[in-house]
Amino acid sequence: SGCAVQRNQETMGAYVDDSVITTTIKSKFFEDKTIDGSAITVQTLKGVVILSGFVTNAEQIRKAEVIASKVKGVSEVRNKLTVH
Repeated sequence: SGCAVQRNQETMGAYVDDSVITTTIKSKFFEDKTIDGSAITVQTLKGVVILSGFVTNAEQIRKAEVIASKVKGVSEVRNKLTVH
């Protein structure tokens, strides 16, 4: 049962890290006045970030990806943002 506890701890740790990554990215989007943070959904699983939603231009797509990729703990950004 010692191994099971260790696995659960890793899972909980990964969940906490993922939620911190998501929150950090969202707050950085709101700090950046060129991106509408409320229009972008951020999901994180095991350090992989998925961005989805609508932005007004291609520059915002690129900038959102750059901001997300610079957050500690992010291993990959999957950018599914579209221009609306």
